[in-house]
Amino acid sequence: MNIKNILNFRREDSEENKLWDFWYFLKTRRPKKSVVILTAVLIAVIAGIFIVFNHVDENYDVLSTMENEDTQSSEYIEFGDNLLKYGNESVSLLSQSGDTLWDQSYDMSDPVSSIRGDMAAIYDRRGTSMYIIEADGPVGPVTTDFPIVKAEVTESGSVAAILEDGERTWINYYASDGSLIVENQTRMENNGYPLDLAVSPDGTIIGVSYLLVESGEISTQVVFYNFGQAGQGQVDNVVAEFTYEDTLVPDLVYFSDGTCVAFRDDGFSVFQGGDTPEERESIEIDTQLISLFYNEEYFGIVTDGEEQGNSYFMTLYDSSGREKCSQGFDMDYQSISISGEKIILSSGTQVEMYNFNGRLKFRGDFLEGTVKNLFQMSRNRYLLISDEGVHMIRLAW
Repeated sequence: MNIKNILNFRREDSEENKLWDFWYFLKTRRPKKSVVILTAVLIAVIAGIFIVFNHVDENYDVLSTMENEDTQSSEYIEFGDNLLKYGNESVSLLSQSGDTLWDQSYDMSDPVSSIRGDMAAIYDRRGTSMYIIEADGPVGPVTTDFPIVKAEVTESGSVAAILEDGERTWINYYASDGSLIVENQTRMENNGYPLDLAVSPDGTIIGVSYLLVESGEISTQVVFYNFGQAGQGQVDNVVAEFTYEDTLVPDLVYFSDGTCVAFRDDGFSVFQGGDTPEERESIEIDTQLISLFYNEEYFGIVTDGEEQGNSYFMTLYDSSGREKCSQGFDMDYQSISISGEKIILSSGTQVEMYNFNGRLKFRGDFLEGTVKNLFQMSRNRYLLISDEGVHMIRLAW
């Protein structure tokens, strides 16, 4: 009897031979060894990717510590690939290894920094002095006639500043050599009180938000001044004005692509358009706004997270207002910032880091003291500024 007849015979007696049929199926349909290996490799790769994406680091190594660094009376900020250190008496540039590349002395009571690309300005808040610097070294001092409320530097080193003179305020624009380019006087009863200013990267446009009070009602007017060719034929160089009734606009930010974002107490507005900015987006946020953080490309907003089941809820946007990620969290943070490709929250010695997909990547407690700043210098290396010193650390993962 041939195999075909045997199979037919056994299938006729199917109730007693189902197990034999099943064994024969497995034997004849057995997958090739290469397919089994490939499947196993794919499963391992997928499992590995899942582990990497969801891994939360908790450990770190201290690679080096900068000696004799006074972090109690100095501030530190990223400046290119190096670290800008400034205080009441001087500003200096430090390499990642702690070497002083250059140093400039001055005398300020409350120094504040403004960074734009390879240029920076250190100005004395409520004082009358500024110092313009670039990565290669100091450029020179700028002296103002009235106390500085806020100043912002451009890519070329020119500086726009809000100055306060009793009942009057001034919006002045200075070249990097300290010479006055333009001045604009404002009064509360006319223009309103300037809350904030922002300067386009090339220095052509200055945006100012003014608080207006009339008959007990408040509003904010966002005004754009163009000091290039397009603004020469306009009254006071004003090329665009936008009014927001019963609304405060305490913060204006210009991003590296030339987009300006006005942060209102009920959301934000995105302005684009080159010589004449136009409002391209207006986003309303109906929950309590708690914090704002940003760099030259992205901005984030922290709101109350009760509706999402968390203490807080953060949303990260690109400069055009498109949402990149959102994530709830419960850490009672004291500071939040963007450095490199991480969103960094800190409180005392505790730190949490999220990537731009909203995934928690690090949660840990630093033994090197209270965290003042933490900067991502490479994929897993960070400069930790604590009240006990400056340390280069490496995350274990």
